[in-house]
Amino acid sequence: MSELNSPLPSSTIEYYHALPKPQPHRPRERYWLHALLFVATCFTTLVVGARMEFNFLHNLPPFAAGDEWLPFFPLGWVIAKPSRLLLGIPFSATLLVILFAHEMGHYLFCRYYRVRATLPFFIPAPTLIGTLGAVIRIKAPIRSRAALFDIGIAGPIAGFVVAVATLAVAITLSKPLAPGMGSSDLQLGFPEIFHVVHNLLGMVAPHQAIAALPLSRIYLHPTAVAAWVGMFATALNLLPSSQLDGGHIVYALAPRAHRAVSWITVIVLVYLGHRYVGWRVWAGLLIVMNTITYRQQQAPEFPRLPASRWALALLAMIMLGLTFTISPFQMSWR
Repeated sequence: MSELNSPLPSSTIEYYHALPKPQPHRPRERYWLHALLFVATCFTTLVVGARMEFNFLHNLPPFAAGDEWLPFFPLGWVIAKPSRLLLGIPFSATLLVILFAHEMGHYLFCRYYRVRATLPFFIPAPTLIGTLGAVIRIKAPIRSRAALFDIGIAGPIAGFVVAVATLAVAITLSKPLAPGMGSSDLQLGFPEIFHVVHNLLGMVAPHQAIAALPLSRIYLHPTAVAAWVGMFATALNLLPSSQLDGGHIVYALAPRAHRAVSWITVIVLVYLGHRYVGWRVWAGLLIVMNTITYRQQQAPEFPRLPASRWALALLAMIMLGLTFTISPFQMSWR
């Protein structure tokens, strides 16, 4: 028998077991990238927020495409006078806090269930709101349907709570539309939660000037617009399809129904596209996501989801109903 195959002396075996075991390699968090994207998103949201605040203070239409190269993103206007960026702080700070709350809801529950995930990546973009939102990356399998459910629903709940609290304050900072104000190039459609908060304001503070006005006659403060964005993001994430938060919730509740519900959601969005064409864009994205993730198991089927989660699933449906709007944007062509 060769030396390589001969049994080790007991002392050698004891020595081997006493050695520290190698730990699995964990890639380092790229904090510099998180910071860079966050700073860039601060800038892009400050740009659009500054113009919103300027228009609000001067009773100008809230959303105007202007003559900028990128519509609704007044970069040249800000560069001409950089101090204008300070006007964007209320909108930018409010929006980033709402997005941060949503993603940290996911992240903290990933930590709770010991699922490896990144910190939030903010996505700067020269859009109407200055960002495409924020995301975290989950880098490890989710080991139970309960964990999948809790991680999936934690983000929408956290973002929704912060957005509602913001809206309750921001609507009191809003004001009636000034007489003779020109029409905006873009109109926002109000989800049901705006009507709920507005009606509550009329009950609690009927003396407020805006309490007796319909929402269509109220000039929203930029922080209220940030709350609107938070509601819209909540609704998008709660759509019960594919890898969205709503899709995770459906999979955790009924894995075998997940595929059918995902495609039904696509069909509904295609139909709603006659009211807002953007829903058909979302339907296209979900078609791609559904196709790619068709055979992907999001979590083991057993053990089953505890019955206590069904009450939270009902809460998710209520949040979707309160934040979803069939026509979120309406363009006015001059």
